[in-house]
Amino acid sequence: MDKDIEKILFTNEDIKTAVQKLGKKLTEDYHDKNPVVVGILRGAAPFMIDLIQAMDCYMEIDFMAVSSYGDDTKSSGSVKIIKDLDTDVADRHVLIVEDIIDSGRTAQALRELFAAKNAASVKICSLLDKPARREVDAKADYVGIDTPNEFVVGYGLDFRQQYRNLPYIGVLKPEVYQD
Repeated sequence: MDKDIEKILFTNEDIKTAVQKLGKKLTEDYHDKNPVVVGILRGAAPFMIDLIQAMDCYMEIDFMAVSSYGDDTKSSGSVKIIKDLDTDVADRHVLIVEDIIDSGRTAQALRELFAAKNAASVKICSLLDKPARREVDAKADYVGIDTPNEFVVGYGLDFRQQYRNLPYIGVLKPEVYQD
């Protein structure tokens, strides 16, 4: 897989540092709220596992699967819920954990969904933020690392379900994803 990577943007150490910083801040903000921490499958799974271990507070966890990309490199513009929560979030503080905020459409749709489920609060924590690709006015409340407008994979981020297991975040060579 390494041969498909043009360059490494964020090393495993960079990621660990960002996760520890976020964990400390989230511990402060949620120490007395017993949040429902919602991981967005599949990309956020590695980040979420590391993040909740960096948080020192009571919490529940759950997962959702949503899709706006399919196998493409650009968002389709519509967000499809593939797996909804098992937890009732009415009157609960919800912390959505995302791998990346790109177009912003998924973040916007999830905020609206949890507001409709009467969550007490809805915040988003994203490992990466790519504001250059924003199509709607949506942002994360907590961001680990700002990333340039490049096609990134690794540490949960994928291309056609591959590269998620790389221990770093790198830029995929264009010849790999351009048809």
